[in-house]
Amino acid sequence: MEDILLLNSIERYLEGRMLEEEKNFFEALRQNNPAIDQMVVEHKLFLHHMNEYADVENFRDSIHTIHSKLSATGEVRNSEEPEGFTGKVVQLWHRYRKVTAIAASIACITALFISALAMYFSPSVDKTQLERLSRDIAAIKANQQVTNNTLKEVAEPKIPKGAIVKTGGTAFLIDGKGYLVTSAHVLAGSGAIVTDNNGNEYNSKILSIDQSKDLAILKIDDKDFKPVKNLPYAIRRNQPDLGEELFTLGYPRDEIVYNMGYLSAKTGYKGDTTSCQLSLTANPGNSGAPVFNKNGEIVGIITTKQTQAEDVVFALKSNNIFKLIDSLRTTDTFFKNVKLPTFSTLKNMDRVSQVKKAESYVFFVKAYN
Repeated sequence: MEDILLLNSIERYLEGRMLEEEKNFFEALRQNNPAIDQMVVEHKLFLHHMNEYADVENFRDSIHTIHSKLSATGEVRNSEEPEGFTGKVVQLWHRYRKVTAIAASIACITALFISALAMYFSPSVDKTQLERLSRDIAAIKANQQVTNNTLKEVAEPKIPKGAIVKTGGTAFLIDGKGYLVTSAHVLAGSGAIVTDNNGNEYNSKILSIDQSKDLAILKIDDKDFKPVKNLPYAIRRNQPDLGEELFTLGYPRDEIVYNMGYLSAKTGYKGDTTSCQLSLTANPGNSGAPVFNKNGEIVGIITTKQTQAEDVVFALKSNNIFKLIDSLRTTDTFFKNVKLPTFSTLKNMDRVSQVKKAESYVFFVKAYN
């Protein structure tokens, strides 16, 4: 019964039939409860499919009515009539057969969606609500590395002899001198190496780990790395707006992967104000990945996803990078030379160009023991 009442409230909200006070309460509930927010998104999609299906059914009824009228006046003949028949209904069929096919597809989608809703509301075994998005990596010996799915012999391995890579994730440059940010839980080992999108591998040092914020800083320490004068993106202090389009680049595979979504809540899991909620696809390996807005500004770092709701992901807000660096500057002079990028040259570029410019500064992190 509670599920039915909730669905009724969602429909009233989507149709604009709520009073202002009730609407404000529901929107606050939606922001603080990722599961309800996901239900709103899914139900909106469901209603959209139902409306499309109804439109197609109405069209088919109209065709049937026209056919009946034309048959009654003798303007068309039945299928048993001689060859060469070119009645208007046949012409209409050729014109709208694609729509009829779409109708069948929508009917199938609707059935699947209703089944999914039934599964969603059915009782389920309690599970851990959040899943960290670090990635388990098959053992990589010190004399080998995997690059773009091709096994290559390496004359001088970057990881120490005998070390085994265990976990992985994503990191991105915050300073062209080689400073990187990732999620703390990605670094489940004593050391780490990072690999760029061209397969070039670099030694790195773990400089700082903040477990409370799930944030860590690495520094590339490798003679083969060439410092970058200016990063193409900026790191933004302010959070994006609700519904704002966002995209991310990460390493759920051995090659960089792009995903797009939007900000679905300004706070994270259970109202956590240090993070925000995104609606996009993320898989193990996306932890530490930068979240960009349309102007090529980093607004967050992906950390976890909710296991009981599809495409509900949480990201640490980017202002925490500034806070961590500011804190480290007061205790370690090493960080006084770190200059975070505050201007994006990606603004006004099309998405493909933005990705091409940014991907060289996003790295695959491999933590080893």
